[in-house]
Order: sequence, then structure tokens, then C-alpha cells
Amino acid sequence: MIQLLFLVIFSEMAVIMVLTFKTPLRKLVIMGLDRVKRGRGPVMVKTVAGTVSVVMMSSVYSMMKIQKRWIDDEAANPTDQVLMAKHLLEATLMGGSLFLALMIDRLHHYIRELRIRRKTVEAVKKQGRGFDEVKPGGSDEVKALEEEVTTLRGKFKQLESDLETKTKEMKAAEANTVALKKQSEGFLLEYDRLLEENQNLRNQLQSLDQWLSRSDSKKNT
Repeated sequence: MIQLLFLVIFSEMAVIMVLTFKTPLRKLVIMGLDRVKRGRGPVMVKTVAGTVSVVMMSSVYSMMKIQKRWIDDEAANPTDQVLMAKHLLEATLMGGSLFLALMIDRLHHYIRELRIRRKTVEAVKKQGRGFDEVKPGGSDEVKALEEEVTTLRGKFKQLESDLETKTKEMKAAEANTVALKKQSEGFLLEYDRLLEENQNLRNQLQSLDQWLSRSDSKKNT
């Protein structure tokens, strides 16, 4: 495992050297890192980093146990010394590999940001050049735009006045509608009253007819 950790560390150091200096390999390494950071790549990297961290913590815990045993025994046997050195070397290599991996990630991130900013600056410069080229004939266009803005402002004011007039008319119509509604309600009440009086008069007439018919029948007898 120690040989593998050394290989990983030397590989990471080589990647950092390639990213530090502008060489043809730098583009290839950046493209490879871009692909690693897509899809399931970040999940795999995090899984590997977590596994290495757990193993490193295990080595640190083993060193603490050996050191505690030395304190209890007040002596260190050769086997414990070898194990201590082995765990210390493994923990150091794993910590170094994690640190170098973090350095590679940050370098890749900063290089990408630098490229994006350079492209943005170039685009702004191109736009400025285009504006400078168009600038001599721009006064006529500005005047035409100002005239169009003035015309639109006049139309806008006219529309505002029309809107106010229509609003007033709508309010007057609503007031008339409310007055007519109240008047119709009064007419309905008066109509109901007249119907009731008409019915009362009919009843009185019927009772009077009945009384007259009865009086006539009594006279005949």
C-alpha cells in the first residue's frame, strides 16, 4: 500500500507541475479534469477521498494505541516501533495525497475562472471596438430616437387623458345606474302598495254586492 501511495503522490505532483506551467499538456490535463467533474465523477472522487480519510484515521488511532501501550509498559519493543513507523508513514502519505488532490482541484478551478474572465474581457473589447466604429453616424440615430420618444410621450399623455375621461364617464354611468336601481325599487314598492289597495277595494266591492243582493232578496219576499 505504501508503494501505491507514493505513486499517487508523485502523480499528483506531476499534475500540479503541468497545471502550473503553460504547456501543451496543460490543455489535455484540464480537459481530463473537466470530464472527471462531470456526471458521476465527483461522487466517485468523494467516495475515494472518504475511504482514504477513514483509513488515515484508522492509522492515527493505531498509533495512539501503540503510544498508549508504550506509556503503560514504559518501554517500546521493536515490533511496536516498526508498526508505529509504518502507520506514521501511511498516515503522512494519505494526508499528503488528500492535500495534493485539494490543490489540484483549486488550481483547476482558478484556471477555468481565469479563462472565463479573459474571454469576457475580449468580448467587451470587441463590443467597444464595434461601438467606436458605429459612433460617427450615431448622432442621426440618436436624434431620430429622441423624436420617436417625444412622439411616444405625446401619445402616452393623450391616452392618459382619454383614460381619465372614460373613467369619469364610467363613474357617472355607475351613479346613474345606482339612482335608476333605487328608483325602480321605489316603483316596485309603490306597485305592491297599489296592488294591495286594489285587492282591498275589490273585497269591499264584493262584500257590498253581497249585501245589496241580500237586501233585494229580503224586499222581494
